[in-house]
Amino acid sequence: AMKRQPLLCLPLSLAHRRSWRSKMNNAREQLDRLFAFDAAASLMFGTLALLSPHHAIAQLGGGEYNHSLHEALRLYGCLRIACGWILWNARFVDDGKFRKHVCEGLFVCYILQAISVIRAQFTERPNYVNWIAMVVLLILSAAYGSFRFRRGGKLIKVYELPSAGRLQ
Repeated sequence: AMKRQPLLCLPLSLAHRRSWRSKMNNAREQLDRLFAFDAAASLMFGTLALLSPHHAIAQLGGGEYNHSLHEALRLYGCLRIACGWILWNARFVDDGKFRKHVCEGLFVCYILQAISVIRAQFTERPNYVNWIAMVVLLILSAAYGSFRFRRGGKLIKVYELPSAGRLQ
């Protein structure tokens, strides 16, 4: 048997539902802002990497131009541009599973990149660019990991619009 709530408690439970929905909307907006920030940064970095001049590559390579380094940087720039485009448009996708998998994929991607940069920093010639990259990559991985794994991975409502549950 279902217990009926007194009429006085009804407005409180409705207010609780509204605050829960606003928290979910707020979390959704935060994830969309993270997507937008990552997209803008990816598009900017990718464009800079793709259009990087030879003398800038020579400075990164210790004063000597390295064609292989330049090509690898250009290819990475192309990937960052594509990632930025995908993330910019992912903000408008309401499919919860898709958004969840985007968070998982980027979490793993940024963790692996951070590990690679950390390894390079401590096994080769250390430089300040690696320190900046480590911090940025770890912050991004923490941000995506937070959205994916916070509350035991049950934050799935963040990925969907509040009305999505009523449509099915």
